[in-house]
Amino acid sequence: MTASQIQREAEQLREIVVSNRRYLHAHAETGFELTNTCRFVEETLRDMGYSPVKCGKAGLVALAGGKKRGKVFLIRADMDALPIREEADVNFSSDNGKMHACGHDMHTAMLLGAAKLLKMHEDEIEGTIKLMFQPAEEIFEGSQDMIEDGLLENPDVDGALMIHVMANMPFAPGTVIVSAPGVSAPAADYFEIRVKGMGCHGSMPNTGVDPLSAAAHILIALQEIHARELAMDDRAVLTVGTMNAGTAANAIPDMAVMSGSIRAFDEEVRSFIKERMTQIAQGIAKSFRAEAEIVFGSGCPTLVNDKDLSACAEKYVKELLGSGKALSVIELNKMSGEQKPSKSAGSEDFAYISQKVPSVMLALAAGQPEKGYQYPQHHPMVRFDEEALAAGSAVYAYTAMRWLEEHGQKGSPSNR
Repeated sequence: MTASQIQREAEQLREIVVSNRRYLHAHAETGFELTNTCRFVEETLRDMGYSPVKCGKAGLVALAGGKKRGKVFLIRADMDALPIREEADVNFSSDNGKMHACGHDMHTAMLLGAAKLLKMHEDEIEGTIKLMFQPAEEIFEGSQDMIEDGLLENPDVDGALMIHVMANMPFAPGTVIVSAPGVSAPAADYFEIRVKGMGCHGSMPNTGVDPLSAAAHILIALQEIHARELAMDDRAVLTVGTMNAGTAANAIPDMAVMSGSIRAFDEEVRSFIKERMTQIAQGIAKSFRAEAEIVFGSGCPTLVNDKDLSACAEKYVKELLGSGKALSVIELNKMSGEQKPSKSAGSEDFAYISQKVPSVMLALAAGQPEKGYQYPQHHPMVRFDEEALAAGSAVYAYTAMRWLEEHGQKGSPSNR
């Protein structure tokens, strides 16, 4: 296997990968409810000669290689869409109120393309490559669900890689940006604060307890955490996105509910914010004769890029694509004049895997704004440039094979 060979073969698979992507895009599904998506992925893998197995509520895993003694490398694609009604002008749009506005259809199609490449070179794989098709990334639950069902075991995973396509990027489609070592995506938590009062007629507020007044003071006080309790370099964001109470203009309701999210690049800062939110909400509610309960729902930890794997990924991608279409975050910063490695503000539940095994996240440019791809991820008008698909498939396959080639043997051939 050579870099040029993988590139050439990936280009030959372009039409198949594009076709698969368009099918997945037109049949978008969300969360763990991926019945059609999983069926399509499973059947496509079986047609290639794989024996995919279910993992967790709606995940799929397949193994490539295993004929030679070696380590195990995982490559991941998420499969779920968003509950957004599509407005993009494409002839394969989704019409069911769900949309692949984050590009997960691209990821799944690229990993299926990589699966085909790996099957073509299976006798050359120095170990085992585990293909992970994941549900429920958008709600930060799919990765952990698969881990709990044994994703990283049988055989045990030694390293992992994910790719995320990026629209509205000023780089040629197929350009890869390799994350710098350390944290590249923040931890995330969703929360709900329920303020319980006692309803009454609006003309007699003294006979009740106003949860709206208490909630309003809680909302303002929460901003003090960032303004007065975090250091300058404690990068974090606390957002309250909803606030709901009551149905009548002349009545004080029993309950006010607000919800929002937290993002933090440090696990200690994350824990501190959650602790202080609870103290503030409960303390202020009590001072207004109300009660407050704060519930933290789905979330994910920080995504940590392994130093060695980040360096290896950069080397392999440059071998494959050339230095002109492969950049490290550090190189990208030098081009823009930044002094520190940039970090994505978007969280990613691949973070759960990065907390368990050495991992790396790659960004794949898939839409230049000057060519009409000006809308960002999660927008109902976002489109992705399919010119990036062949490069994505090649990067998945080549990076996994090269890492196994350079990182020695472990154990015996995997039973598949």
